[in-house]
Amino acid sequence: MPEPVGSDTVLDFRAVGRTYPGPPPVTALRSASLSVRQGDFVTVSGPSGSGKSTFLNIAGLLDTPTEGQYLLDGVDVGCLADAERTAVRGRRIGFVFQSFHLMPHRTAHENVELGMVYAGVRRRERAERAREALHSVGLGHRLDALPGRLSGGERQRVAIARALVVRPALLLCDEPTGNLDSATADAVLALLDGLNDQGMTLVVITHDPAVAVRGSRRITIRDGVLSEPVPAAAR
Repeated sequence: MPEPVGSDTVLDFRAVGRTYPGPPPVTALRSASLSVRQGDFVTVSGPSGSGKSTFLNIAGLLDTPTEGQYLLDGVDVGCLADAERTAVRGRRIGFVFQSFHLMPHRTAHENVELGMVYAGVRRRERAERAREALHSVGLGHRLDALPGRLSGGERQRVAIARALVVRPALLLCDEPTGNLDSATADAVLALLDGLNDQGMTLVVITHDPAVAVRGSRRITIRDGVLSEPVPAAAR
């Protein structure tokens, strides 16, 4: 598997597009160019059907563009075989989803350990790293709890710990507060803020304006077109 090159650009979309075959063909992402540097906190917002999911799937190596080039940590992922793409996804990208995607009959600790299976982490390392990750999100006291015994906010923290445990270059969050009440959502967003303060690179997909404004960079997408307002100081 190719090693990351020495660049502080984590995600680099170069005129990336995605058209799904028809009839009629549907263009979901149009010539998108975006560079996300190490330590950025980027939010991507737009209405339903705007192309957010397609952007996320390509960024997360779950789908491939039909045009353009995507570099992750300086590596052109379009040139990788399927097995190599899977390995890069497991080791370099962490995912946090709206619906948590936790195994219901596994404890919090076991769910976080599962995040390391496809990342190639040796078995004897997994237990300690899982404990560390859960402590880092404030759940050191809930290691043995099943998801059904956890609140929504606690389940999302387990999901974040599972994403962090592989020590990814990029944390992709898909509507991370969509299933949470406002107070719990604020707590999860504060956790993401803290991770970013520690240097984690975040890309958060959201339809919620209150979440979108948390980013240091705010991208909008409409009809498959990405746009980023020019900061007032740069005008």
